[in-house]
Amino acid sequence: MAEATEPSAPPPPSDWHLRTGTQVLQAQRTDPASGLTPEEAARRLTAHGANELATQQARPWPALLLDQFKDFMIGVLLAAAVVSGVLGEWVDTLVIVVILVLNAVIGFTQARRADQAIAALRQLAAAQAQVLRGGQPQPVPASKLVPGDIVLLEAGNQIPADLRLLEAAQLKVDESTLTGESVTIEKRTEALVGDNLALGDRVNLGFKGTTVTNGRARGVVVATGMGTELGKVAGLLNDAMDRSTPLQLRLARFSKQLSLIVLLICVGLFAFGLLRGEPWLLMLLTAISLAVAAIPEALPAVVTVLLAVGAKRMADFNALIRRLPAVETLGSVSVICSDKTGTLTQNRMHAELVLAAGQPWHPAKVEAEQTAPSPHHLQLLRAAALCNDACPSGDCDDKGHIVWQGDPTETALTAVAAQADLLKPELEEETPRVRELPFDSDRKRMTTFHRDGAVFEAFTKGAPESVLPRCSAHWSPEGRRPLDQAAVLAEAERLAAQGLRVMAFASRAWPQLPAEPDVEAIESELALIGLIGLIDPPREEAAAAVRDCISAGIRPVMITGDHPATALAIAQRLGIVANDAANVITGAELTELDDAALKARVLDVRVYARVDPAQKIRIVQALQSHGQFVAMTGDGVNDAPALKAADIGVAMGKGGTDVAREASALVLLDDNFATIVGAVREGRRIYDNIRKFVRYAMTGNSAEVLTLSAAPLFGLPMPLLPIHILWVNLVTDGLPGLALAAEPAERGIMRRPPRPPQESLFAQGLGWSIVRIGLLLAALCLGVQHWAIQSGDTHWQTMVFTVLTLAQMALVLAIRSENDSLFTIGLFSNKPLLGAVLLTFALQMSTIYVPWLNPIFKTQPLPAWELGLCIALAALVFVAVELEKAWRRHRASAAAPSAPKASAA
Repeated sequence: MAEATEPSAPPPPSDWHLRTGTQVLQAQRTDPASGLTPEEAARRLTAHGANELATQQARPWPALLLDQFKDFMIGVLLAAAVVSGVLGEWVDTLVIVVILVLNAVIGFTQARRADQAIAALRQLAAAQAQVLRGGQPQPVPASKLVPGDIVLLEAGNQIPADLRLLEAAQLKVDESTLTGESVTIEKRTEALVGDNLALGDRVNLGFKGTTVTNGRARGVVVATGMGTELGKVAGLLNDAMDRSTPLQLRLARFSKQLSLIVLLICVGLFAFGLLRGEPWLLMLLTAISLAVAAIPEALPAVVTVLLAVGAKRMADFNALIRRLPAVETLGSVSVICSDKTGTLTQNRMHAELVLAAGQPWHPAKVEAEQTAPSPHHLQLLRAAALCNDACPSGDCDDKGHIVWQGDPTETALTAVAAQADLLKPELEEETPRVRELPFDSDRKRMTTFHRDGAVFEAFTKGAPESVLPRCSAHWSPEGRRPLDQAAVLAEAERLAAQGLRVMAFASRAWPQLPAEPDVEAIESELALIGLIGLIDPPREEAAAAVRDCISAGIRPVMITGDHPATALAIAQRLGIVANDAANVITGAELTELDDAALKARVLDVRVYARVDPAQKIRIVQALQSHGQFVAMTGDGVNDAPALKAADIGVAMGKGGTDVAREASALVLLDDNFATIVGAVREGRRIYDNIRKFVRYAMTGNSAEVLTLSAAPLFGLPMPLLPIHILWVNLVTDGLPGLALAAEPAERGIMRRPPRPPQESLFAQGLGWSIVRIGLLLAALCLGVQHWAIQSGDTHWQTMVFTVLTLAQMALVLAIRSENDSLFTIGLFSNKPLLGAVLLTFALQMSTIYVPWLNPIFKTQPLPAWELGLCIALAALVFVAVELEKAWRRHRASAAAPSAPKASAA
């Protein structure tokens, strides 16, 4: 066949599996006997480019760094740093600068995640490929492959490009990293028929990045680089955009609204002071100080510390956070879209049921119940071990069992036989294999002959619908018995509907080997031994994790490339769906649904089967269009784009791929789905503590604003000086606020639904609580000021200063729980916070009673009774908050008097 003198443009990739091998070779202008010449390969390499995945153009690091300072809150902090410097408050300036640098470093690190994910994808490419060029097989760097190259494959090879298979001898390929299918795919060479065939059904194609597990093959390259199916995954991953986390959205709204309000108040205060005749410099400094104090510049630092502490706690139970905002996002997740293979299941085939003579034997119950297989079962297991190409790997698992290598189905069969003490090597030594009829995709059977003394015994295995018509009797130790083919076939169909992969086994005794290997004659007059049902079983802890998710108001959704019946069976076992009547949408059905139709159905579907990577992203986006915050768990290459598109991607760190880990925000180091439940709990705790800090900081800040704004309205002098405002801001928003990071989780934290994504940071009465307690604190400050002035007490400003500081310490102790009393949770249950409160109290006392600090802070020593009065007034804030919580508990109890006590989960 003549070769092209010019490189040919390949037709659409979706077309190759529908063409015959001859048509593909003609389209590629390739001679199947000699392949491309080196000169032609070089021309095509120039035309099509290297067989590599494209990478994004990395942005210069200065541009990435500047991007970290475009956030609105960062701008406010920069202004606060400048103001603090102008006022000579270098401590405040230094703290703010440290906060800015920390946030910039974190953001800069996050910006490199996409490049790392693409780099990990590139590592999947095979380094070398065996190629036919110029009539000679030769190793060629995989990056130099071009469309039209003839590639030679054998077991263990990673497929270096997308191939249309021309020859295949017992070829099986593991495509789990691309399609999610846990069973290896048997490949064929004939042209296929049908539209919208899923990747797993295109059995005459070999895909770049997948692995040959058995057999050998020859194929022609039809796509390279970004044109391959793996390249499409890389493109999807490249296009997926990061979404802001709930916390980032809430803080952005909060900072903008707060800054505008504070600016208006400060301008009004300055103008009102001038109208009263106050010195303009004093009023200017007071207004600027108030602006600095009213904006909680410690908020980013507190949030960062809370997230970092949460990330450390998660790492202790094998959940690795790759970007800090994901800690809080976990607490807001309302849907978990989970891949099945390797995530909810063990990613290894397992014999679930051995059925012989109508009697079931469950291998999983052997150790627990000491049940022994009957003679019928032993013969079936013997057939499963002998009619089998798996072999020992030389290793043992942690239980001392032999680890087998080969096709996953065959390794599962040898493992279940070994469970009954029928070891394949020993059986083959007793009855050696002397002939075989290899598995054929048309027959869907394989047969092996074994010498047993002077006679020969043939064992046949395959799909029930293929083996049963070849059977004329039922095997038993006493001899052949009548066979009800219809009843056995119905039982096989019933097992298949439960998600099991069913294999049938039969035998026939021969006095001597058949002279000619006539397949039809040999595989006839068989005696059926029985059926074995296999499945990729769920993880033991996955069902409990699913129950915990549901109790926490989180909807689990399975998205897999596996067969619908298998997916539904696993989902039912795990509790994701209630029964086998649940809706299952396949990839082919998804193709027929437009975005509007998918959005209308997405909230009612818990299982998706036979889906491709792009469809996973569609499902995630359809859920997000309903306002859901979606977590996507997975471990394969096929999961990476959806992991990145989801609000939070959760990858498996032990058995997963580098691609999935790089695209995710959270990595489960033990590949344990249950670990995500602990991560969700930690995320909720973090969000609760952030709300507590906002409540604490904004209550104190609002009290300062109200005190300074209301004093002139009541004809009182300015109650605080700029130094007082900045000091209160420093000592109250500093250590006590940061110590809230150590606050334990609230009772019942996993017995409440996720907060709606659109919910305000001040929802559930938080905003009104800030206003109420802020008004109370301001009233106490103004009250003590008015009383002291009327009494002629010259210490009035020091008393206001002290009440304001100590009241905030009482406040932080009271708000440690939104519902429970401090006396219930215990004063010592957060020792860092208790230490911070005591230290702040000591610092405040030093400003009053250390002589050389009095001139700096414009304070005067207070007599014991005045200090006692200040402490008593501050304690009223604690009492008010505790009464508010008691009232809230009473309302909750009255609304649900028969409800059980909340769990401490």
